[in-house]
Amino acid sequence: MAQRSTAEQRGTQTRRRGGKRFLFWAALSGVISGLVFLATAELFALIFARSASPILAVGGFVIDIVPQPFKEFAIATFGEYDKIALLVGLGLAVVIASAIAGILQLLRPPLGVIALVVAGALSTAAIVTRAGVTALAFLPPVLGTIAGSIIIVLLIRRLTAWKASAVPAEMVDRKGEKTEADADDAKPSKALGRRQFFLLAGIAGVSAVIVGIASRTVSMTVGSVATIREALKLPAPKSKVTVPKGAELDIPGLTKLITPNKDFYRVDTALTVPTIDPSTWRLVIDGMVDKRVELSFQDILDMGLDEYAITMTCVSNEVGGGLVGNAMWLGVPLRDVLKKAGVKSGADMVLSKSVDGYTASTPLSALTDDNLDAILAVGMNGEPLPLEHGFPVRMVVPGLYGYVSATKWLTELKVTTFEKDEAYWTPRGYSAEAPIKFASRVDTPKVGQAVDAGRIPIAGVAWAQTVGIERVEVKIDEGDWMPATLSAPINENTWVQWFMEWDATPGTHYVAVRAINKNGDTQIEERAPIAPNGSSGWQRSLVRVN
Repeated sequence: MAQRSTAEQRGTQTRRRGGKRFLFWAALSGVISGLVFLATAELFALIFARSASPILAVGGFVIDIVPQPFKEFAIATFGEYDKIALLVGLGLAVVIASAIAGILQLLRPPLGVIALVVAGALSTAAIVTRAGVTALAFLPPVLGTIAGSIIIVLLIRRLTAWKASAVPAEMVDRKGEKTEADADDAKPSKALGRRQFFLLAGIAGVSAVIVGIASRTVSMTVGSVATIREALKLPAPKSKVTVPKGAELDIPGLTKLITPNKDFYRVDTALTVPTIDPSTWRLVIDGMVDKRVELSFQDILDMGLDEYAITMTCVSNEVGGGLVGNAMWLGVPLRDVLKKAGVKSGADMVLSKSVDGYTASTPLSALTDDNLDAILAVGMNGEPLPLEHGFPVRMVVPGLYGYVSATKWLTELKVTTFEKDEAYWTPRGYSAEAPIKFASRVDTPKVGQAVDAGRIPIAGVAWAQTVGIERVEVKIDEGDWMPATLSAPINENTWVQWFMEWDATPGTHYVAVRAINKNGDTQIEERAPIAPNGSSGWQRSLVRVN
């Protein structure tokens, strides 16, 4: 009796181990089916609609619906890599969900197929509701769902056959021992079921990886806009910005006067960088206008380009943050572009639209004022706009945060009113109008970096677009405010560099900075969060002196 009980216990333990093993292979089957779904969708997106990639469409949907605090957290935590972090997160979610679908299909068929169908329906909805969607955009996710469902059914069917023919615990006689005949009969069946499963899993998995990667690569490189951009030669500007002597200070650790394109901050809602051929690009000016106007890229160039020096600031820039940059832009005045359509009375806003559906609400007065250099930019720091900064055409408006003015990959200008229309960020907790709060920043000494005692420079930048910086003041610990030396400003739309020599003594010190603009206003001391219209406050940094 004891001998039989021991044998039964061994059989139960073996069954449990075998069950866990088959759950693993079921999960792998689900992951492979998920890969087949995505690869098939990518392949047919290449044929029917390149914007119909499920993973990118769902990612764009997530960007649109995620609450404002989570957006700010992502920007603050990951910076320009926030899109990569989102894609990685979505990839992990796909793997986990697919694995669960595989287990469900093994234990409770057809729940795994139903899970894939639901995922396909959600991705289809995300795709067909995106801006600029084509009539056949629904096909890639639908065909991907069909392919993934077929694969999960076939894999789990083979896995079930393998499981049924597996020997160890199922074929035990009443004395707790395997019968020799049963074991001999089971071996060929078991080997066949296992071989069929691994063969299909290997073919499906490898094919999905190859097809998926190849399709996405081809989708991104066929007719490469990057190659077109590299070959593009912009006409020489009618006028160039004169950079005065003393505009850039030679101090280690101080931000460059002109931010290189590769270092210029990027914050937008595009999960992948849109690629637009300038030969097919069109800008539509519509709404409250005398006539609808459509302009080509060449039409913009034919207006004649001028060079502008403008500092841009993101509303997500925290006190002392780096989401601000200064560049030389090539473009044409927006007021001249709007004149071609003729603005009707009563309008007070221009709703600009990007190729990816993003919109920004800009006060009409900021675009038509003869004293403001609001432009359509086609060049940045001596070359065509980089792809990630809006190629071929974007807006640049001095004095306004980017979310209400700096639309990239521009396709439409709708003349309207704030009462009638609202932009992307307005219902998400941000102000419809957002003039930049002027500010100052310490670049060196860097926060958390110890310095040696003795005379050292404290240096940074300050900006007050459209007004200009009058002076910058620095305070050490609880001492008096002391004036800093300013660089020669390029104009009132750009930042200035500043520095002050400091006789640093050993210990821990607090360094505070504030700016005063040319209207005599002092930078706001009170701390304010990013939403709804930009952060404020004096930067106060802890400096350790050896």
